[in-house]
Amino acid sequence: MFEKILIANRGEIACRVIRTARKLGVRTVAVFSEADADAQHARLADEAHPIGGPRPQDSYLRGDAIIAVAKASGAQAIHPGYGFLSENADFADAVTAAGLVFIGPPGHSMRKMGSKAGAKDLMAAAGVPVVPGYTGEDQHPEFLQREADRIGYPLMIKAAFGGGGKGMRIVRSRDEFIAHLESCQREAKNAFGRDRVLLERYIEHPRHIEFQIFADAHGHAIHLGERECSAQRRYQKVLEESPSPFLTPDLRARMGAAAVLAARAIDYRNAGTVEFIVGANGDFHFMEINTRLQVEHPVTEEVTGLDLVEWQLRVAAGEPLPLSQEQIVQRGHAIEVRLYAEDPDAGFLPGSGTLETLQLPLPSRQVRIESGVIEGDTVTIFYDPMIAKLVAWDEDRPRALARLREALVQCRVRGPKSNVAFLERLVRHPAIVGATIDTGYLDRHLEEFFAPVEDDPQLLLAAAVVVLLQQEADASAAVATDPSSPWSARDGWRLGAAAARRLDLEHDGKEVTLLATGSAGHYAITIGDASHAIDGARFSGGVASLRIDGQMRQFHAATSGPFVEVHDGRCRLRLHSSNGPRRDVGGNASDEHRIRAPMPGRVVLVKANSGAALNAGDVVLVLEAMKMELALKAPRDGVIADVRVQAGEFVEADAILATLEQ
Repeated sequence: MFEKILIANRGEIACRVIRTARKLGVRTVAVFSEADADAQHARLADEAHPIGGPRPQDSYLRGDAIIAVAKASGAQAIHPGYGFLSENADFADAVTAAGLVFIGPPGHSMRKMGSKAGAKDLMAAAGVPVVPGYTGEDQHPEFLQREADRIGYPLMIKAAFGGGGKGMRIVRSRDEFIAHLESCQREAKNAFGRDRVLLERYIEHPRHIEFQIFADAHGHAIHLGERECSAQRRYQKVLEESPSPFLTPDLRARMGAAAVLAARAIDYRNAGTVEFIVGANGDFHFMEINTRLQVEHPVTEEVTGLDLVEWQLRVAAGEPLPLSQEQIVQRGHAIEVRLYAEDPDAGFLPGSGTLETLQLPLPSRQVRIESGVIEGDTVTIFYDPMIAKLVAWDEDRPRALARLREALVQCRVRGPKSNVAFLERLVRHPAIVGATIDTGYLDRHLEEFFAPVEDDPQLLLAAAVVVLLQQEADASAAVATDPSSPWSARDGWRLGAAAARRLDLEHDGKEVTLLATGSAGHYAITIGDASHAIDGARFSGGVASLRIDGQMRQFHAATSGPFVEVHDGRCRLRLHSSNGPRRDVGGNASDEHRIRAPMPGRVVLVKANSGAALNAGDVVLVLEAMKMELALKAPRDGVIADVRVQAGEFVEADAILATLEQ
């Protein structure tokens, strides 16, 4: 086993590798950008070294700088994590050439598998079913248009290199092709450094099922079972689980055998993932092979009881696979979701900022937390905005879902907006509960996950009571230096207690006013024309319990500055005290005359210049932030008065990028 390894990555995956290395007695070296000087992965490693500026191309994509740190620190091997250089064959070869061990497949295997086009051709030759399409090197737009017409619509444009849903577009008609091609190529170039694409027939209502493979240098290759990743939004996975509720034993065996065949066909080593697209009738087609550890690998670990990072280290150190295919046993069911700093109500716009509050469930056998940030850390604009992965395990799928729902109840994020409420609706949706979801369901039915819900009077009452109890506790604490004072007594008496207290709260931009009389957990609260009796209210340890009109209820609750949040186990309500400091988060990207940056980012394309006539909805600029392109459009018909930025320029949130003539 190695004595010291370098982790060429950041955030959650770097922390994950550090934990396993420490368990094995292996020392770790971290690298960090200027934006990550105080990041958790840099603090957790045995040592950490700076490698450049905040942009990935200035730091985490600098293979030469990373190798130099590895050699100077005495590291014997480099673990690439996922993303960045993890599937870069040139980097893998450079690591080997430097006398170090790359904890992943060799460069020649990565070249065969790292290109979606090459991998698809290879699988077809090996007898693995593939989707009809075009994978050639001719990338002229006119030629690709002809190939698209030949394949037929709908079709998929996919970046030939990379993964993670980047550089992918569905084209449903001939007229859409060129615009989608240009956008896909730009995104692929920015994310992976290469803009080559492939085309393939788009299969309607498919399932996405992938198999975890492992191979060593001694001729052994096995799979560790499947993961279903059919819950996706714009090709980004939002929920992963194992085992797949869709597969029959026969289909599982055939797909597993095909995955192992793929590994053997290219003399693969270390961890990898063979991804299949599966039709409603059970026909499966090879989609791509990821030559790295996947973000969703914890669900496989939970059902197999194995540490895949440990396997990676052992295989890279020359050891044989710890188990044979027959020894792989799956038990129970595991489900993973990803908690992001993003605003689902604003089109899942990525967020950035300080995590002023970050509360996550306590880890247990049933709940696993993978995170690279803690409360007080900053989510920056330069990298993926993931806050944490939540993984729930139990003996069967219904119980695992129940565990996940309870874990989400315990999550609280303040600072950048988060997708926690969206995830709570997701794991209760019939398509998830009934395991009928396909890869396009979320995009086709996204409104189902944002159905307007009337304010629950009981949640409002619970929130008001928590505010009242907190106010009383704060008042008592303020005079606690004189315990003999009648003002410190908690006997319910207050000067002028008969007078009503007015609570002005705000929820989703709506003002909510309540009137309350009483004290010490006994109140009469009026909402509109309705009055409710509250008795026996207590708030301690994050739980509020109270009788509402004689019925006892319990809520999860928390306060932070002017914010109060309550949760009844199904619904979450977050309120802002209008008397406290107000903060506008998010907002429209433009108003009637101005086009603003919805978040910090880099301008990658300016499509309209001063004097250009536009129709409402025409794209004016394209902004890149957090590995994602955002098209900023004209808010109305008009003429561009001026464009205030250039391609390549970094801009702050809410900056005016262009204006229309008034």
